[in-house]
Amino acid sequence: MALTVESYLWEHWRFNSEQRLKAFNFFVAFAIFVDGMAFTALDKHAHPLILLFMGGLASLLACVFAIADWRSRHLLRLSKRGLKTFEQNLPPDCRPLMLDEISRHSWVRFTVAFNMLFALQCLFGMLVTGFGIYLAWRGVLNW
Repeated sequence: MALTVESYLWEHWRFNSEQRLKAFNFFVAFAIFVDGMAFTALDKHAHPLILLFMGGLASLLACVFAIADWRSRHLLRLSKRGLKTFEQNLPPDCRPLMLDEISRHSWVRFTVAFNMLFALQCLFGMLVTGFGIYLAWRGVLNW
């Protein structure tokens, strides 16, 4: 099969969109694991340094995956322009990228949902870290 511009752009789009969703799935799995460890540490009255570590890890996780998601979005945007140009040659009702851009609200996107979850995970990590700092400041080692 000969490689056409359209197939090249579509394969680039498909690969990067799949990678983005796979990365988000890993984020969810890691977040559940790290958050579970933080809740267990809270439940077991762990040393405040453990809470500092767990909170820092939760926040770092959110930041790393937010950066990876930003990169994935960038790669998707690179092929989206070419695909929209290709769509201009198709009948008006066969232009999914262009129709989506016209009909959706700007906040109804994967990006908004992903960023909200990244922000909540980062906030959770900061709260756990803050609680660990509070306990360490109070000198409570086995609260």
